[in-house]
Amino acid sequence: MTENSQSSTPTQDSGTSTPGSGSAGDAPATEFKVYKPPNSPTTSAPLEELPDSYFTPSPADLKAAQATLSARTRSLVDAPLQVRAQREAAEKSKRDRWPNTTIRVRFSDRTQLEKIFPSTDKIRSVYAFVRSSLRDDVKPIKFILYQSPPKRDLKVSDPNVRDLSLAQLQLAPSSVLLLRFEDESLNGTNVPAPLLPSIAASAIELPKPPSAEVEDRKVENSATSPTTTSSTSTGKKIPKWLKAGLKK
Repeated sequence: MTENSQSSTPTQDSGTSTPGSGSAGDAPATEFKVYKPPNSPTTSAPLEELPDSYFTPSPADLKAAQATLSARTRSLVDAPLQVRAQREAAEKSKRDRWPNTTIRVRFSDRTQLEKIFPSTDKIRSVYAFVRSSLRDDVKPIKFILYQSPPKRDLKVSDPNVRDLSLAQLQLAPSSVLLLRFEDESLNGTNVPAPLLPSIAASAIELPKPPSAEVEDRKVENSATSPTTTSSTSTGKKIPKWLKAGLKK
């Protein structure tokens, strides 16, 4: 049976689970996490309407966009000029830097499954993991894993996808993939993720991202610490000729 396929930051916590085999005897025996849908308020304050001038690009915006487009064009033109050895060296560098890839699969109700795969694995490994986590009545239903935006289907039936590793698909070191069932009744935002009861019961809260104040403080510390170290070390070293001048 042909399957169709379709990227937040991994965390270490106590929400680790091991799926049961159920009726699909190929359920993975490795650890994974399942996150509950984030708690969002049902009502929120209306957003302030932005003026038309906000959407008009400035000369700086146009210049930056042109530079990005030019760089992308050059990379596409120069790509065929890379020799095979260079391409292989670049791939090896990626594998050595990111030997594992963390994949989060997000259902329509925003429940998320997270698992770490070897970066050399193919997308079919992600499909097998997701399917083994579904309820028995949903396992036969086809689904697609995809990225958005921009929209990119990761189909097992696509030779340009199935024959590439997760690293070659640019999914390393971590990515969130969205899931869409062929049965539209399972894709509603109010439809709970059709996971095995044992897996759904192990769901934990999604970790909160660090606050902006914490991030700003880290940036300030990293920006000021080199200067402080430099000035301190400079103050300790006095040239010999200056020492002689001070003694006079």
